[in-house]
Amino acid sequence: MLLILRLAAAVGALLASAALAEAEDWPTRPVTMVVPFAAGGPADAVGRILASHLSDVLGQEVVVENVGGGGGMLGGARVARAAPDGYQFVLGNMGTHAANQTLYKTPLYNAASDFAPVTLVAETPLLLLTREAFPADTLPQFVSYARANQVKMQFGSGGAGSASHLACLLVNLAMGIKVTHVPYRGAAPAMQDLIAGRIDYQCPDSPTSVAQIEGGNVKALAVLTAERSGRLPDVPTAREQGLEVVASNWFAIFCPKGTPAGVVEKLRAAISASMDTPSLQARMRDIGAELPPPERRTPAYLQTFVAGEIAKWAAPIKQSGAIIE
Repeated sequence: MLLILRLAAAVGALLASAALAEAEDWPTRPVTMVVPFAAGGPADAVGRILASHLSDVLGQEVVVENVGGGGGMLGGARVARAAPDGYQFVLGNMGTHAANQTLYKTPLYNAASDFAPVTLVAETPLLLLTREAFPADTLPQFVSYARANQVKMQFGSGGAGSASHLACLLVNLAMGIKVTHVPYRGAAPAMQDLIAGRIDYQCPDSPTSVAQIEGGNVKALAVLTAERSGRLPDVPTAREQGLEVVASNWFAIFCPKGTPAGVVEKLRAAISASMDTPSLQARMRDIGAELPPPERRTPAYLQTFVAGEIAKWAAPIKQSGAIIE
């Protein structure tokens, strides 16, 4: 029995040593960041800004791969099933790692237990935008018009389960209306159809919205965060205008479950170092994204944060009745 215990201890020590060596060597080749949405959307913008700086810190190329579909769950599921070696991780968000757990009747993964959380990366405000010719210039005017014309209106989103879909569900719920949802394969095509006047409104992130608002291609009626956006200070909040809606999107990095703690920590530290560079901070500000402080960049914080976000979105999704089979 004593011999067996000694052998077990020796094997454990060897495995621990091997894991430590693996963490010290990682990465020895390019790594892949899966962005679970189409190119051109807010997740893609945040992911590519981060990847360009992270490549410099890691000393290896960070390849961005867009794997869209299923409200971001196809890309998330791919990483959940990937080898837990740190060479593939996903840029999750409020939809992929929180709301979809309730929105979809059969989610493709458990966001709270099928991943190794790494770090929160950025938060972006969500906005209520209308087509430029929409017959309302303020949120109160929009509410009055929508309540009277809801049966003939349409709102778009970057896809079922996307942040823009969920934010508009909250807006509709607060107004007490039901409007036809038109899901697109990404935020960029949804914005194109809003500009073209084919849909009436949508609730996208600031990275998709800033240029179009400043170019006069769409109308921004409200920012859905608790306070005004520093990037769009002239756009009032929904709360300021009498509609009790608070919603923002967030982005975070997740590795497959079982990824060695040493690898997770090296990745977290490299991402945090990237986030501290003035050039990354400037690019994130340009798209309206805010970076979390260091105390909100730990795996433990992200694990708790995700659990809270899943619970936060469960009630409004169930209340809206927007469950996807």
